[in-house]
Amino acid sequence: MKMTNALSALTLAAMLGAGLTTTANAARGDDLGALQGFSFAVMDADKNGNLTKAEVDAAFAARQKAADTNADGKLSAEEIAAMQIKEMSERATARAAKMIENLDTDGDKMLTDIELAAGKRGKVFDKIDANADGSITEVEIDDAKERMKDRHHGRGGKHGKGDRGDDQDATNN
Repeated sequence: MKMTNALSALTLAAMLGAGLTTTANAARGDDLGALQGFSFAVMDADKNGNLTKAEVDAAFAARQKAADTNADGKLSAEEIAAMQIKEMSERATARAAKMIENLDTDGDKMLTDIELAAGKRGKVFDKIDANADGSITEVEIDDAKERMKDRHHGRGGKHGKGDRGDDQDATNN
């Protein structure tokens, strides 16, 4: 039962976070999501701590060339999907390794229910359950979404720390 609750809370947190990020980007009308998967350090070809438009363009061109598996100079829906799946998989693998590094108290390179519950994600259910009655209402979920939106996309918060997955606390993603 505890494992089910922990996994349900983790799933809920992931769904809330993913939905808010996509919704916030669309609502703002910005294209910052296009930089997803790029490392500042890798794009900064001259290593001067600043990105020029030429450096950003070169990074995008290299990404497109790598994704263009049939070398026709265009990206099909299948090639774009494959590129995005590969990038998501790389980020997920890096985050999973960081979670194990941060939470694996017994050194077995795996996480138990107890180790997960001790991490920040193990407390997600309790954070959403505002009245601490052991259940979550739709109102509490809506309130949690608003708190996350405020914290991550505006009023006083910041979203991430830098390179996707590299500098972020893996127990908090």
